[in-house]
Amino acid sequence: MTHFLGTHQNRLDAKGRVSIPAPFRAALRALNGEGGGLILRPAHTHPCIEGWPEKSFHTLAGPLDRLDLFSEAHDDLAAALYADAYPVEADKEGRIVLPETLVAHAGLDEGVVFMGLGRIFQIWQPEAAARRRAEARERARARAITLPASGAAP
Repeated sequence: MTHFLGTHQNRLDAKGRVSIPAPFRAALRALNGEGGGLILRPAHTHPCIEGWPEKSFHTLAGPLDRLDLFSEAHDDLAAALYADAYPVEADKEGRIVLPETLVAHAGLDEGVVFMGLGRIFQIWQPEAAARRRAEARERARARAITLPASGAAP
């Protein structure tokens, strides 16, 4: 599997550890290779944590290198991308430790929801995740948002 699919509920233990759902671990291996890591960062527009395969995160950040190193635009984007990004490695049980600043940003307590978004995933507080999915479906319906045709015959 090369995409993060589905919604998976899990528990955050007292040490701030949570187990990455098995399908997401499989996607990370497929996207990164066996030794690839995971980058966690706060989402820009939602109270949740984004999980990026290491290779995808570096691809995202690539265009930053085209900006003038000493420009305000570079500084702002670099701070937004890197300052609150945390590389994490799963232990042999597939658990990761969520940094406290990210836990606070997402308002997490015991229950957490992993929400697949294709190339990345998000970690949410369960009720907030349910609201987000409902709002996204309603906005997509109201705006009649569809995907562009792929060119393939039905």
